[in-house]
Amino acid sequence: PAGRLIVDEGARRALGNPDGASLLPIGIVEVEGEFHAGDVVEVLGPDRKAIGRGIVNYSASEIRRIKRLHSREVPRILGRQGSEEVIHRDNMVVTGE
Repeated sequence: PAGRLIVDEGARRALGNPDGASLLPIGIVEVEGEFHAGDVVEVLGPDRKAIGRGIVNYSASEIRRIKRLHSREVPRILGRQGSEEVIHRDNMVVTGE
């Protein structure tokens, strides 16, 4: 993976849900590494244990700006319309909890 995203407990639970959920900016607490939109990153829970990997819709620098925010705030912060999800469920593999 090109980098890592550390998520909060709510995001960890949502991603582990059998129905599946996408990773939204509000659930991200930390960004590690430098990567671009389209890169694969590792997703870690609050305990820093790996829970999955996925293809990001934003660069590391963009995610640092939008982490912990509601998706509706992303266009205002980034100055452009983007995806609601940082990683769409279809582009993610959950490996553990």
